Amino acid sequence: MSSIIHAAKSLLILTGAAAVFVVTVRAQSPGVAPSEANHFIETPKGWVHPRTAWGDPDLTGIWPIAHGLNLVRSCPRAGGPGRGGAPAPAPAATAAPPCDPNNIPLFKSEAVYTAEVERALGIRKTGDNATQALAKGDFGAALQGGVTDPTFPERQTSMIVDPPNGKLPELTPEGKRRSALMKSSWAAAGETGQIWDKPEDFDSWDRCITRGMPSSMMPYRYNNGIEIFQAPGMVVLSLEMIHEDRIVYTDGRQPLKPVFKAYMGEPRGRWEGNTLVVTTTNYKEGPSGTNIGVFGSPAGNRFPVSDQMTTTERFTRLNDTTILYEMKIEDPVVMVQPYTIRYPLRLNNSYEWWEYNCHEGNRTIRDYITSSRKERANAQSESGQSK
Repeated sequence: MSSIIHAAKSLLILTGAAAVFVVTVRAQSPGVAPSEANHFIETPKGWVHPRTAWGDPDLTGIWPIAHGLNLVRSCPRAGGPGRGGAPAPAPAATAAPPCDPNNIPLFKSEAVYTAEVERALGIRKTGDNATQALAKGDFGAALQGGVTDPTFPERQTSMIVDPPNGKLPELTPEGKRRSALMKSSWAAAGETGQIWDKPEDFDSWDRCITRGMPSSMMPYRYNNGIEIFQAPGMVVLSLEMIHEDRIVYTDGRQPLKPVFKAYMGEPRGRWEGNTLVVTTTNYKEGPSGTNIGVFGSPAGNRFPVSDQMTTTERFTRLNDTTILYEMKIEDPVVMVQPYTIRYPLRLNNSYEWWEYNCHEGNRTIRDYITSSRKERANAQSESGQSK
């Protein structure tokens, strides 16, 4: 996989040298004012979309998912948003305002958003609790405080923009059956007495195999870097967490036969004007379609994905520093309807890219299994002694 990425980088350099003599005229944008249609992100008048040396729209750079939006829409608690976009606990004497959970607007009012931005800027100056603990060398307190990637408020209220209520679709009967068979170290809602006896009792993220899709394109508490490389006929989406790379061919080639399946699927891309559209099929079943690491996700990592899932992503650059990202997820085997997420990606080439490495000798899975077996043996022994 890494050799493909290096080849893409080399092609980029060589093509740039060959194309230096090409002279083209780029259309200037008439300007687009902020509105709900563009998630309140302005395209300046006169802005020119950058191009690669061979003429494709240029999306290269590091575009970390730098927000803490919830996946699903929910009523806010009094007190405003907390760290990473999560709601802060409401003071005991303050009641949350009335809220219809099925009719929450997609965007916050300008006044609410302005207050959130001011609060975030204040935290950046002083540092949140975890940052302050790190500065004092109190690493235990920093870890318990939740060391996460820095985030910034967004005007929208959830990643899901369709269905209109911002909720995940219901599972089909087959989806519910598959969900009940899934296992994870993370307890599902109401689940007690989890048993771990073999590696298959853990999910693919527990085992450092993959986050799978669509979850890999959603924000986590850490390792949210996405770097985009381009070469003629190819776009590479390099992901910081689990260091997976999505090779997107844009040269018109078709997906391989369905017998070839992968946890990250098989993406194929095309350009619609300046928008990169990526359609991915041939998914391999296994990873959960949601993940507890994504704010507002269901508990337990038990949202199944079938090999019939299709994801359609759109990368639209709105200005020098912002891409509006969108993904539609369709899986008729497990969901009664599709859903769509959308949010901004902001360019940050100074982002600190940390290696995500489940190193050899990592004892977590083994220790879970050993402890589970020991607890069951002790319970059986105590039960025998009480008779």
